[in-house]
Amino acid sequence: MAAEYLQTDQFRGARIHLSDLAGLEIRDCEVNNLKIVDCYGTDISLGGDFKRLVVNDIDVTAYVESELDHRHPTRALAREAATPDDYRTTWDAIEALWEATLNRARLLPEDKLYEQVDGEWSFVQTHRHLLFASDAWLGNCVLEEDSPYHPLGFPAGGTPAAEMAKLGLTIEATPTLDEVLAARRTRMAKMRQVVDALTEAELDRVCTRKPADMYPDQEYVVRRCLKVVLKEEAEHHRYAVRDLTTLEANT
Repeated sequence: MAAEYLQTDQFRGARIHLSDLAGLEIRDCEVNNLKIVDCYGTDISLGGDFKRLVVNDIDVTAYVESELDHRHPTRALAREAATPDDYRTTWDAIEALWEATLNRARLLPEDKLYEQVDGEWSFVQTHRHLLFASDAWLGNCVLEEDSPYHPLGFPAGGTPAAEMAKLGLTIEATPTLDEVLAARRTRMAKMRQVVDALTEAELDRVCTRKPADMYPDQEYVVRRCLKVVLKEEAEHHRYAVRDLTTLEANT
């Protein structure tokens, strides 16, 4: 069984030399100033939020962002949303995307919706994560609900079990897609109500809560919180359609 390292800084500043790293997976880690030099291999895959990415001395950051935006225009809408109308337009696009993608997913055998592709979240788990993102950034931060967290919510990987328990999350649950979507639709309807009534003043309002206890103690403005929801929806839709393509090819 491969070794697993969780929430450690033992590799910070390390130098790995003349070693076999085939199959190495680095997930949800800070990789500032990561450097891979004079290495060789095939099927190298990188994914994440990279502010500057250089491959063989060529900065490919702008190319990658441009290509992603071309394939998934809603991610650019989410990233660049600034005015209340921008937020409304982006949410319109997100609702339309998910409606079409859900129709596509339902054409697959049901068991495929619980299948992970290359270790990524399944289609059902993706919707559980978006449920949590909405509860944290909209229900708790923006709307300050008394009980914002649905037990089927799925937080980011590596979230400590104690933190999940405090929020009442049941990670081990195995809900059906329809059970998750019932909660998702309620949250999406709330987002619709919020963006429809959005004003510049509301966008600049400072929230009195942070998304959850494990988040940093800093200022959370409505503008930022709603943008997180938009970005989460856009990016995870991208992941979902990527994996649906694989599942369809293997069916």
